[in-house]
Amino acid sequence: MSTVTLSVHVSDIEKLFREHNRALIAFLQCRLNSLSDAQEVAQEAYLRMLTMDNREEVDSLRGYLFKIAGNLAIDRLRKRKVRSDFAIVQSHDEPVDEQRPDHHAVAVEQVAGLRQALRELPAKASQAFVMHVIEGRDFNSVAQTMKLSERMVRYHVAHALAHCRAYVDEKEMP
Repeated sequence: MSTVTLSVHVSDIEKLFREHNRALIAFLQCRLNSLSDAQEVAQEAYLRMLTMDNREEVDSLRGYLFKIAGNLAIDRLRKRKVRSDFAIVQSHDEPVDEQRPDHHAVAVEQVAGLRQALRELPAKASQAFVMHVIEGRDFNSVAQTMKLSERMVRYHVAHALAHCRAYVDEKEMP
């Protein structure tokens, strides 16, 4: 990249920063639920924009910036989940489990049963259940993601809950 091209590219990124940084931070903060994480991810996104080689191939720098930032946010959320899952596993590896190893076996069996029950459901019901109950998302968020009305999401979640309850009850009966 020549010096002239580089300075034009840097000025484009500076303009992006001035015009869209507040919106980018707000976008990331909604996804990450953390202002400091949003600022760090935004900074990394700008850095990637500055170091990209294929500037000429990008139609919309703003769109590309938000795409990079969104992908970085997803990566950060995945890392957060892995760390959280690892911490949960570590906390369960303490001597308490050694005293009651049957709890672990029962929990594994229950999770397997729940997965089987969810596989038997229609895709929308299963997806709505996972998003609302397991991921903890509110009905409105699930509705927007699935492009359904909030009422339909509530219906699918209720249907899935009833199915899972019936599945568990059936397995517990002698």
